[in-house]
Amino acid sequence: MLSNEYQVLNGPEGYLPPAAASMGVMLPDQGFALIEGSCVLADDALEKIADKLLNAKNPVFFPGPLLLWAWKDGVAEKAQAVKDLAELAGAKIIPMPDYRPKYPMINPEVEINPNHPNLTIWHNKIDVCVFIGVHCHYANVALKIIRGGTDCYTVALCAEAGHEDAMISMRDVGLLQIIKLTEIIRKRKDEQK
Repeated sequence: MLSNEYQVLNGPEGYLPPAAASMGVMLPDQGFALIEGSCVLADDALEKIADKLLNAKNPVFFPGPLLLWAWKDGVAEKAQAVKDLAELAGAKIIPMPDYRPKYPMINPEVEINPNHPNLTIWHNKIDVCVFIGVHCHYANVALKIIRGGTDCYTVALCAEAGHEDAMISMRDVGLLQIIKLTEIIRKRKDEQK
């Protein structure tokens, strides 16, 4: 497993934080994930995500259009699994059905927007956020803005290759990984009873 000197930590890191990729953070190979810029086994990342969600004061899932719209077979089942996961973890859900700026009608403190994900984080006092079903080009920008201007811990559950600018980034996330994470959280909650 590779380790990197640069850590992708929650910020605020400043107005213009460096892109994690420019600091040497590389996307993981299949079967691996990133935790704060270091490559780890995917199962270790699932355990860390469970820790973060269960210890958060206000965790929030941000599902994007790839999860919200039934655009291909299997999406509705994955969306239901994410809803069940969020409910079990005690997390809220703020959907991102469309990224296009909606000026002047948007309230950037309530609804996430391409230019203002940090305001959504601040206004809602979110300490852990999970992106899932968010197009990669938008997730990359939003994760960098969040890291630059907030202390929110970011998790990206990506169906593709992952995101260097998330504090935890899983790749190739499908229904099975969502179910596995749900079971980890369910087991931990049962142990605490």
